[in-house]
Amino acid sequence: MFKELDPILHSQLRLAVMSLLISVKEAEFTFIKEKTNSTAGNLSVQVQKLKEVGYIEVIKQFKDNYPQTTCKITPKGIEAFESYVTALQAYLKV
Repeated sequence: MFKELDPILHSQLRLAVMSLLISVKEAEFTFIKEKTNSTAGNLSVQVQKLKEVGYIEVIKQFKDNYPQTTCKITPKGIEAFESYVTALQAYLKV
């Protein structure tokens, strides 16, 4: 009756990152850090987990001699997020 919730997206911070990226398509690490009110270390670990499963792409580059990390949601990530939301809605309808 109930669909299993994606354990990767069931983490509060990872879900927050995906929610941000679904609406803006890509964002700088510092922007995500500010919006989620997380520490750089914790966010870095959670971003890495999302990257490992292919939900986001992480682009590291330099901008004006400063390192810049940008996160971008992938088609697989969009699909996973939409499935997660659908599964949550099914829980709420019962």
